[in-house]
Parts: sequence; structure tokens; C-alpha cells
Amino acid sequence: MHRGLVWDEGSFGDWLGAFVGQQLTYSEGLALRFLYDGVDVGLLDSVLSAQLLAREVREASLKMGGRLLEIGGEVFPSGELEAYRELVREGRAGGHQPLAFGVIARSLGVPFEAALSAYLFAAVTSLTQNAVRAIPMGQNAGQRVLRQAHDAVAAAVEDVAQLCWNDFGAVSPGLEISQMRHERQRARMFMS
Repeated sequence: MHRGLVWDEGSFGDWLGAFVGQQLTYSEGLALRFLYDGVDVGLLDSVLSAQLLAREVREASLKMGGRLLEIGGEVFPSGELEAYRELVREGRAGGHQPLAFGVIARSLGVPFEAALSAYLFAAVTSLTQNAVRAIPMGQNAGQRVLRQAHDAVAAAVEDVAQLCWNDFGAVSPGLEISQMRHERQRARMFMS
């Protein structure tokens, strides 16, 4: 928005589609898939920390993940969740949001595709709520963007199923640079 690249419903929808197709697919989505495939959560946590190059994005993932681990421990306790929480308490893991979500979903028996769809659409909804106020573009436009985002989320779920370990973290450098620039914004309307 600051650079004038996102200014209305259409430009935000385009940006959101690219964000889902890149960041959420190749990073958070793949982390969820590998967790469901049985890859060690500690390994995934450390790789995710290394891949999230923008400090602000990394810190947000850890902050939201930490809160989700705390809430999940009270509301959806499980041995798997407690093991991840213990890794975080011991400093052997950071506690990233997609992994916390995935551990909870998997321990509840939620199928992978449903868990990934829910995670991605929650992220899309949160970003759209911010855009409705920040651009501003209005509630009706926000609902239209969310409807279009269903297609991007469905495509991301299909893509994540086809990707491999070497694809993990293959995010657009332009997106990462924009995230790094955001860290130095003079003012913000929302917590990042």
C-alpha cells in the first residue's frame, strides 16, 4: 500500500492470490504437510525459522504460535502437543504457528486437507479484514475477495500435495524483500 501497488479490491485480490500461492504454499503449507507426513516437529521448527527471512514475519509466527500452544494446551491437550510445548519450553524449538496448528489438528484427527484448508483460509480472512480497513475497500469488497480466495486456497492445497522437500521455503524474493521493507515502515495501522 505504501508503494502504491495495492490500492483497491482488485489489486489486493491479486496480492492475496500471490501470497497464498507463494508464502502460504511453499512455507507454512508445506510445513503442515511434512508434519502430517511424520517429519519431526523439532526439525520442521528449525527449518521454518531459517526460512522466514524477514524478522517481523518470523517473530509473528512465533508469537502467534506460542499463544496457540498455550490455548491448545488448555483446550485440546494431547501428548503430541505437550511434547512440542516441552521442546519450546526447553528452547529446542521456537513454536511456529503453522506447526502448533498442525499438531493440534492432527491430534484431534482432522484430515490433512481439511486442516490445511482451514489454516490457509484463516490466514486469508485475517489479511482481508485488515485490508478492508486499511485500503479501505469496504465489507462487500472484502467478501468478494474472500470468495475468490476460496479458489486460491483450493489450488494451494492441491499444490502442497505435489511438492517435495526441495520446494520447502521456495518463496518469491520480491515478497521477502517487501516483508523486510515493512519492518521499517514509519507507521502501522495493525500489529504485524
